[in-house]
Amino acid sequence: MSVLEQKKQLVSTIADQLRNSKATIFVDYRGLDVAEVTELRKQLRDAGITFKVYKNTMTRRAAEEAELGGLSESLVGPTAIAFSDEEVVAPAKILNNFSKEHEALVIKTGVIEGQITSVENIKALAELPSREGLLSMLLSVLQAPMRNFALATKAVADQKEEQGA
Repeated sequence: MSVLEQKKQLVSTIADQLRNSKATIFVDYRGLDVAEVTELRKQLRDAGITFKVYKNTMTRRAAEEAELGGLSESLVGPTAIAFSDEEVVAPAKILNNFSKEHEALVIKTGVIEGQITSVENIKALAELPSREGLLSMLLSVLQAPMRNFALATKAVADQKEEQGA
């Protein structure tokens, strides 16, 4: 296979990842040492997130192919990409927390469910609870009326019992 064919295949692969991932976040990792990058990769891998470094020219072409041409201006300097196929909040949360601890990591931009988004939106997304946290909040809200009804019924039953004694 020629070099040109390999590059075309790589562009196609990156474009597919951009189209298929629920959340894609672009970061500048310049200034991180090997141990820090390894730690970041481990955190992302444990959350099921793919973390890759591609040449900016390949990523620009893939972005054009995926109809995300607005990404080109952010693809300057060393760029790593975190792709998450299942979770939207997890990559934002991990990268935002890591950037707070390691100032060398800078979030550039992202693509959330097919829409290019700003750094501010990614940081706001990172502040949201995880999917499990949101589900437990919803469950708590749904259980509250039943719990309150049960407590009220028990209080009435206790009061009737005291009056009868």
